[in-house]
Amino acid sequence: MTSAIAIGLVLGGLIFFHELGHFAVARLFGIGVRAFSLGFGPALLKKQYGKTEYRVSLVPLGGYVSLAGENDDNDLSGGFTEEESFINRPTWHRMCVIVAGPLANLILAFFIYWGLFWSSGQMHMAPEIGEVLPDAPAAAVGIHTGDSVVDIAGTPIVFWNDIADTVGKSNGKELTVTVDRQGKILTFNVVPERLARKNIFGEEEESFLIGIAASGKTVSVPLSGSSAAIAGLEQTWEMIGITAQGFVKIVQRVVPMDNVGGPIMIAQMVSKQAEHGLAAVLALAALISVNLGLLNLLPVPVLDGGHLVVLLIETVIRRPVPPRVMDIASRIGIMLLITLMIWATFNDVRRL
Repeated sequence: MTSAIAIGLVLGGLIFFHELGHFAVARLFGIGVRAFSLGFGPALLKKQYGKTEYRVSLVPLGGYVSLAGENDDNDLSGGFTEEESFINRPTWHRMCVIVAGPLANLILAFFIYWGLFWSSGQMHMAPEIGEVLPDAPAAAVGIHTGDSVVDIAGTPIVFWNDIADTVGKSNGKELTVTVDRQGKILTFNVVPERLARKNIFGEEEESFLIGIAASGKTVSVPLSGSSAAIAGLEQTWEMIGITAQGFVKIVQRVVPMDNVGGPIMIAQMVSKQAEHGLAAVLALAALISVNLGLLNLLPVPVLDGGHLVVLLIETVIRRPVPPRVMDIASRIGIMLLITLMIWATFNDVRRL
């Protein structure tokens, strides 16, 4: 029951904030909003406030904001005026409304990270060794599993990332590595070797290494409100970079299409994190929110990014894109999205 509630809140919350971004900026510019819907298809619940109808619809895989005059400047039924027509607005107004949805998802991710870091501190990997690779430089000089690295070449080591950064910059020069072994301080002279390792996308890359792996132990660093905000911005930016690289790697076929997942995989991930508590669910929600924001910015017709491309073209050619071209592009975009959804669902079912 807890997992089901968590899944509903995460998916519903991310969709809500995305559409809220479109809605808020549209209203800020005085653009009329016909409907604000969570979900697609027939409305299960609906309520009229002013000129806008708010809906909860049958199919929960998305949502939409329907704007006055969005596709036809003559379609102003419902009491909307020409001033409230979306299509009559300056291009930059329309661009702002479109980009506001993805931007809302990125802002939401930042606030989640900020709240998590402020309330619980920022988690880092402890500099404790969990594995020493056989025949590697560390093993050759007597570094053991369980040792905690405290200093490398005069550089204090606080987190595991400090080890990777310091050793990676060594260019193969001998390093003095100081470790804490059950309260006893030991020093070793280690010469890093250029070795291959896999990155988060499964690609092999070479770097100077000494052949040790982290134990997985973490430490929490308390942060003030301002420090947590800075850390939240950094974490959001890092996730944006990793997610963007992931999209590129999928196109390059570095990351197999078999790894692409859909709603079932997301539900499984949320359900699993729900077992570890609210913080784990929120951290996953932030990551999914970043993915949702960037996915919608892809230049695919019917996605927000596709609409932005159309508006950019209109700005360059100084006239609207012909309706026939828009219709063909929309059909292609819908076909691509349906194909991707079918493939993602197929992958999800196969993994089950």
